[in-house]
Amino acid sequence: MKIAIQKIDGGKGSGDIELNDAVFGVEPRADILHRVVTWQLWNRRATARPTRERSDVARTGKKFGRQKGSGGARHGDRGAPIFIGGGKAHGARKRDFNMSLNKKIRSLGLKMALSTKARDGLVVVDSLELKDAKTKALKGHFDKAGWNGKVLVIDGESVNEDFARAAGNLPGVNVMPAIGANVYDILKHDTLVLTKDAVEKLEARFNG
Repeated sequence: MKIAIQKIDGGKGSGDIELNDAVFGVEPRADILHRVVTWQLWNRRATARPTRERSDVARTGKKFGRQKGSGGARHGDRGAPIFIGGGKAHGARKRDFNMSLNKKIRSLGLKMALSTKARDGLVVVDSLELKDAKTKALKGHFDKAGWNGKVLVIDGESVNEDFARAAGNLPGVNVMPAIGANVYDILKHDTLVLTKDAVEKLEARFNG
């Protein structure tokens, strides 16, 4: 699959780039994409913190009062839920939300997400170098190129610092290195912008 390379300011880039069909030409399947996105979102959840119940609190189990004659109820344990410092009755239990997903399914899901954008919404640029690394100037470049809505920009080994600083205040624009590419972020953005370095890194990620 060939795609024309653009410049970040919307101009014409240095010719075309050949995209690997094994990465950018896979037929998407909704069930695979759904499984990977669900796995990502579940793994973002922190472990639910448990409360200490009666058996977990460090309080004496010795009977602290007379059985009769006190005028109060009979108790034999300071760890009972009715006392200050006692354990909680029917407290929250520890819950771990980490899900496991086969590595092949995760890899296939990312290929399908990239292929979905390759059909509609994928842009490849030479680099993220800017002559004027200002937010206003970058917004003008995006408007000129017609990149509206949510835009995800993926660079190579690391993100160009000037570009990341300029894009930091643009709503709906997110920037990440190639190692951070994931199914959820790719699918939730309207436009996917890859640098040539990002394409090389992503293809090498699967070939390696």
